[in-house]
Amino acid sequence: MAAPAVETRGLSKSFEKVEAVRSLDLTVNEGEMFCLVGPDGAGKTTTIRLLCGLVRPDAGRASILGFDLERDPGRIKERIGYLSQKFSLYGDLTVDENIEFFAEIHRVRDFRERREELLEFTRLTPFRDRLAERLSGGMRQKLALACTLIHTPRLIFLDEPTTGVDPVSRRDFWAILSSLLRSGITIVMATPYMDEAERSSRVGLLSGGRLLAADAPQALKRLMRGTVVEVVCRDIRRAFAVLKGLAGVREVQLFGDRLNAVVDEPESVVPRLEAALAREGIAVVHKRLLPPSLENVFISVTSADTEGLSPRGSVPLEIPGGPS
Repeated sequence: MAAPAVETRGLSKSFEKVEAVRSLDLTVNEGEMFCLVGPDGAGKTTTIRLLCGLVRPDAGRASILGFDLERDPGRIKERIGYLSQKFSLYGDLTVDENIEFFAEIHRVRDFRERREELLEFTRLTPFRDRLAERLSGGMRQKLALACTLIHTPRLIFLDEPTTGVDPVSRRDFWAILSSLLRSGITIVMATPYMDEAERSSRVGLLSGGRLLAADAPQALKRLMRGTVVEVVCRDIRRAFAVLKGLAGVREVQLFGDRLNAVVDEPESVVPRLEAALAREGIAVVHKRLLPPSLENVFISVTSADTEGLSPRGSVPLEIPGGPS
């Protein structure tokens, strides 16, 4: 059986008093896309930098593509690619020259054929003579990805590659990633976008430096505590305030002209919800039950963690160092 592309046990890293990554146990299989999701400060970037060997862990171990991260960093770096949040393209070099520069860094001698493939693959061939500083945000990210792929890595780490990129460019970028997956490359990506995580093979939910759950998107949705009820009504902001304090309502989110309320028992809570709104003179125009989104699941899982429960919300978590 092939070794996992990434495997960590107890991986930890602190910066002064901040525990950026806390006892991370993670397995990523070859050929899959694994998304790390979480808010700012969750530990996504530090996790990726640890796995790339850019920062040293305080504790724990990791293997990348079968090589030990501590003992074989050179072999690992030959086989991986890394696209950081602020990828350092050279604005005064053209698209062609940037790719050539990174080919030289990775000691790729006969890079020209590979460069042609990457330019075609990323649809940058018409812009090959344009300076990088004159590219749009989406085109810069595609160039950054081409530079990351120039040495044909087996595994690539992407740290929020589509943040600040327009929707059309995001779609193009994802089409490229889908093609990479079909070619057998393993992708580990950090993203703040739950809709992107939905497209991945598996998702890891990070909060406060801890991996709370990791599974396929549909499997994670089974961790959801409560049921999502969509409510359409007038005076939506006042309705939000009413439902926020209603017993049996776990969470309320505002989406334009509608609310999503997470309730414990829809059969009993929904009638009380309507009655509470009616007392305030707010009529419900439409309501329906919705399948949970990953954002709903993330809120549910982090709430369970705060309450000291397992992700399923019923079994107490074992807190390291806590009372036995």
